[in-house]
Amino acid sequence: MQVGFLIEKLKELHIHTIAGVPDSALKPFCNYVNTHLDPSFCHFVPANEGAAVGIAIGSYLASGNPACIYMQNSGLGNTVNPITSLANEKVYDIPMLLLIGWRGQPGRKDEPQHKFMGEITLPMLDVLSIPYAVISSETTKEELEIVFRQARKCLDGNKQYAIVAAPGAFEEEEAGSYENTYSIIREDAIRKILGSLGEKDIVVSTTGKISREVYEQSNRIFGGHSECFLTVGGMGHASMIAFGIAVENPHKRVICIEGDGAVLMHMGSMAFLGKQKPKNMVHICLNNEAHESVGGMPTGAAPDYWKNAKDLGYEHSEVIESYHELDKAFPQILNRAGLSFVEIKVAMDSRKDLGRPVESAVENKAEFMKHIN
Repeated sequence: MQVGFLIEKLKELHIHTIAGVPDSALKPFCNYVNTHLDPSFCHFVPANEGAAVGIAIGSYLASGNPACIYMQNSGLGNTVNPITSLANEKVYDIPMLLLIGWRGQPGRKDEPQHKFMGEITLPMLDVLSIPYAVISSETTKEELEIVFRQARKCLDGNKQYAIVAAPGAFEEEEAGSYENTYSIIREDAIRKILGSLGEKDIVVSTTGKISREVYEQSNRIFGGHSECFLTVGGMGHASMIAFGIAVENPHKRVICIEGDGAVLMHMGSMAFLGKQKPKNMVHICLNNEAHESVGGMPTGAAPDYWKNAKDLGYEHSEVIESYHELDKAFPQILNRAGLSFVEIKVAMDSRKDLGRPVESAVENKAEFMKHIN
């Protein structure tokens, strides 16, 4: 499907608000709405998919028109509460169109974190009583017309409707790439952090390219990665995993490495950490102001995370914007007492030959648990 065709169909459905969190399976669509979207539309990238449902509800209440929410199928879980407790016909009866990228589609090779969610995506929509259609690169224009007629019928009846898009469903279109002005290469920062670790230090890294870079750099520096827990899924939850480990291992330092999109998605975790003040935890945000791992769309907000951490009760908080500051700061940062937060401004850059873990997630878990115990 050409993205322009979808946009025209959205207009026909009286949709003028689009909100969501980027997904690689929807990359052509995400690129389009970020760079070429008709000015008659409003486009927002909120912190998480549940917030996008909130935007859709507010937009409908004010205008009487449904909104379109896009997401990776993993984000469907974030939408369940606002859909079931607010939008459902038994509550406020709010129509909305869901555009869902189908990662982990059965029969298609994908990363481990997508496998189970891929299996239950369509059953979840059935449980939520949301009618849906699956589209792929083989879906014909005539079939698409039927899909949008079904969507119109549901939306006109104040119901939700979902279009589940397999990877490749949208044709690639030329799009401008997002860049920032920062000079530090993220993998260089990860190399510096890992190279400053002590013998008993533990690393928890977030999903996406950060964990892939932690994996490769740890293997190069230490000859293995048993000290690293790679949070390959569950975007935004790495800091709480790190906290749980830190509480159980008070005599070991735990370094949590996240991206800004992950920190933003569940930012309440920072408030929790600031209140709990684990003395043996360092929270690092590698900030490129973008969702790079799923296509490179800029995040919908760009706060000063280090200032927020300071206000929320972290005992130490700082920002690093140059290689000179990076070299000067480590390993001192990892050797001070008290809960620390470090924001490192990094460029939009990653190696084209960046690999992926060769071990299974279960194997990595077993190796990690053996190491810390």
